[in-house]
Amino acid sequence: MSGVTFNRNRVRLKTVLGIRARLTLLALLLVVPLMLDRVRMLEDFRAKQIAQAAESYANLTSHAAETQREVVSSVETMLKSAAYIRASGGIARSCEVLRASLPTNLPWILSIMFVSRDGLVQCSTLNVQVGLNLGDRDYFKKAQDTRSFVFSDYLFGKTNGRPMMMAAYPVAAINPEEDAVVVAGINIDWLSQIMANLGGQPGMSAVLVDSTGVVIAAPADHANLIGRSLDTIPLMSAIAEKALSYDAPSGSVSFTASDGSDRTLSFAKISGTESRLIVSMDEAKVTEAIRQQIRTAYLQLGFVCLFVLLGALVGAEKLIINPIELMTGMARRFGEGDWSARVAKRKLPSEFVPLARAFNAMAAQLSQRERELLASNDRLTVMASIDVLSGLANRRGFQSRLDFEWMKAQQYDCALSLLMIDVDHFKLYNDTYGHPEGDACLTRLGETLSAIAADTMGFAGRYGGEEFCLMLPNTDAAHALAIGETVRTAVLGLGLPHATSSHGIVTVSVGVATTKPNDVQRPGDLIEAADAALYAAKRIGRNAVVEHGAVKVAGEAGMALAS
Repeated sequence: MSGVTFNRNRVRLKTVLGIRARLTLLALLLVVPLMLDRVRMLEDFRAKQIAQAAESYANLTSHAAETQREVVSSVETMLKSAAYIRASGGIARSCEVLRASLPTNLPWILSIMFVSRDGLVQCSTLNVQVGLNLGDRDYFKKAQDTRSFVFSDYLFGKTNGRPMMMAAYPVAAINPEEDAVVVAGINIDWLSQIMANLGGQPGMSAVLVDSTGVVIAAPADHANLIGRSLDTIPLMSAIAEKALSYDAPSGSVSFTASDGSDRTLSFAKISGTESRLIVSMDEAKVTEAIRQQIRTAYLQLGFVCLFVLLGALVGAEKLIINPIELMTGMARRFGEGDWSARVAKRKLPSEFVPLARAFNAMAAQLSQRERELLASNDRLTVMASIDVLSGLANRRGFQSRLDFEWMKAQQYDCALSLLMIDVDHFKLYNDTYGHPEGDACLTRLGETLSAIAADTMGFAGRYGGEEFCLMLPNTDAAHALAIGETVRTAVLGLGLPHATSSHGIVTVSVGVATTKPNDVQRPGDLIEAADAALYAAKRIGRNAVVEHGAVKVAGEAGMALAS
């Protein structure tokens, strides 16, 4: 009794500690203690490096934004000074002072001008701007309405068409009795130069955008983005709406770009404007070095696993290799036709027993299934060559039979004729009676051609659409022409109504071609000849049988079409 219990416990233990469980446990015991701790440390270091880089880039963003604020502040100060001059003196005196007071240490200011209430430039540091009408500009209207400093969005200058920005300050903010506005043109190239410290760093891109999301400045390595909307920039489009709608002076957001890279974005609002500075960081490029170390660690882990598995496989020779070889031998015997071969289940580990049972069951059914498969293939081969509608051979079946009859006629030096048959005005028939009646018509024609083929030892097929063919082995031209007439009269005898035909019933046109195959000709030549005769039958009024004027010569001339 104790022996039986021991055997049962051994079988149960063998089932629990199967091959897969043993190999997995061995790999875990050897690999995990060696490599897991190193990978964890590298991942922690990578996370810290990303956080440090994000903080560094946020500081760069804040510093660059502060620099841009100083530029805006200098423009605002200059406009307010000009407004004081305009408020305290006349237009003539103000213009003289304005032209003499434009500082050279503010190269981002292209020009300063006084603009009347209706938008006309009264005077400017650039004479070409005098007389321009700025009344349609949004920033000009906003400055008049708010009586405060206004910074425009990205626009094109009216005098030179170059991209620029404008700043405006109403004189009414100082003297309510004055309705003029001081306007300055801003050189956006200088705004980009101020951002130079944000360029050239791996994995980092920076842009200055207006309130609509159009890029107005960028470092030299991203100068091609100026003038483009954030929505059209793949790496920026995902955060365009959030960055522009953020109310706080600054912020950051993490996202996955369209190219699959993880990016961190910092942005800051430029005080006194609706513009925002946006700096994007590609985490993958910033952490490339540590990622390389992590990849190396994973490669080492993979090699260790490989060696461990190889050792386990060698050690499990009898548990895995021998059973596989045993079953492979059985499969080979089955492949050689020995249907009596069976796998001895008692020689296999428990994991292979279900497979052995299935293998043995398969042996009992394999012969029967093979016979069924061969029968199914035969049926499918026949079905693939039959046109379901007409019951005749389809084009594939016809071509196969034509190739066979061509070689046979060439071997025995006998004639081969082909009739191409087309239903006259069949499109009108379909339009008049509908497609179901058209299908019924083709079915009747198929039955008629099948009967004629049986009487003449021919082979009928549906070539395509309303076109049929009748191949006549060992049939000369005269006999083929007579059979073509038989086909025509047989279709007439069906008396199928065809109201849109001049005959009042369904008719067919028949083209007849005959040849003796030789090495120069091809089966396609016979088809082309029969088609040419068919078109000739159509040209003479349809409901006709026409023989192709083929010249049969043994040599390179082959079959020549009559002109």
